[in-house]
Amino acid sequence: MADLPILAIGGENLIDHVTRDGVVSACPGGSPFNVAMALGRQGSNVHYISPISTDSWGDMLAETLLGSGVKLDGGRNPAPTTMARVTVNDGVPSYRFERDQTAERQITGETLAAALPEAAAAIHTGSLTLTDGADAAAWEAFCGECHDAGMLVSLDPNVRLSILSDVEGYRARILRMCRRLDLLKLSDEDLEGLFTGRDEDAALTALREITSARIVVLTRGANGVSAWIGADRVDIPAALVPKLVDTVGAGDTFTATMLAGLADKNALSGAALATLTRDDLTLLLHRASTAAALNCGRSGCNPPSRDEIEAATF
Repeated sequence: MADLPILAIGGENLIDHVTRDGVVSACPGGSPFNVAMALGRQGSNVHYISPISTDSWGDMLAETLLGSGVKLDGGRNPAPTTMARVTVNDGVPSYRFERDQTAERQITGETLAAALPEAAAAIHTGSLTLTDGADAAAWEAFCGECHDAGMLVSLDPNVRLSILSDVEGYRARILRMCRRLDLLKLSDEDLEGLFTGRDEDAALTALREITSARIVVLTRGANGVSAWIGADRVDIPAALVPKLVDTVGAGDTFTATMLAGLADKNALSGAALATLTRDDLTLLLHRASTAAALNCGRSGCNPPSRDEIEAATF
């Protein structure tokens, strides 16, 4: 693994306190945390650079990442763990978050730079990390600096307008970040949240006019995936889920599998992305969709291993 390119992942880690059909459970989560876990299970050289609490929930989070083969470069912090109260209805989750002064938010630009492995080829973040506060501003600046230094920057905004106190400020931050990144993955719901009131074609046109991303991916759940590499567009159907359990972590598993595929191709830079073809992107999307489908057949975010993805036939 030491010779594999290093993927640095940062952003919220939390406990999903889930109520499903009246049954309550607690499990590790957070979009960037899930991406790191999924990458680790696929054998990638992945380093998690956000802090994790020293409380008992933090122990569960740290053990989950370590057990998935992830290096913990963000350290531990005595502040409490972020909690997500999740209710699952008909397989679809809804969320309420408790994040005030929690451990994963105890970062600055300096601490992120110190946690980043010197040889890191890529950085990925997104989701709650970018919603508000000094930590969101620090992440925005840090990702921009990584992009300017030649690292591949990946973003999955995972837009949740219902939890935001400053919707316009948040939108402005995400759209600024879109100007200094290489891989952008978002869902149709994310797109609508960023460009409320516009139809999908108009929103995509606006987004693609401003983003520097060489690859833009739009997922639509069961309705498949569209992606652009330069001016070329690829559309694929969603991989079949034989028995849906829930969709928790499906998008994160998709994102991780895209990053793992790019690492396999030694394509973790803007220049390397420019050499990829439409056929390369099609194969990456099919593999990512298969991984997401496998995750949807399990409870919570439980990403498949590389061998499980390779063996899957739907």
